[in-house]
Amino acid sequence: MKLLLDTCTFLWVTIGSDKLSKNVIDAFLDPKNDVYFSAVSAWEINVKYRIGKLELPLPPDRFIPKERDRHFITPLDLTERDTLHLYKLPLNHKDPFDRMLISQAIERSLTILTPDPLVTQYPVRTLW
Repeated sequence: MKLLLDTCTFLWVTIGSDKLSKNVIDAFLDPKNDVYFSAVSAWEINVKYRIGKLELPLPPDRFIPKERDRHFITPLDLTERDTLHLYKLPLNHKDPFDRMLISQAIERSLTILTPDPLVTQYPVRTLW
């Protein structure tokens, strides 16, 4: 299975949070699954860190690659094709970062690991 981490899921993985479900932990740890971290989530983390809404032990440019490597997570670039899917999505979810992750997941046949119930309103596979 190809898994895309929601931004909060990535952050919770990095700290070993008890907010992660057993399903997510099992899928994340299964060596048969490919796990991806989107440039969209890197953007979101940078924005929230810069405006003071997110504390990290290191600046994002050091924290993200370090944690990705530590947890064997593959970076996922944002492509034009990913962005062009946005117009097809209904406006159920107003968060632009989540909408972009949804578009990427649909375009690339990924399953999003997310606790966000609004994401399930879209034609995208989710797991929590």
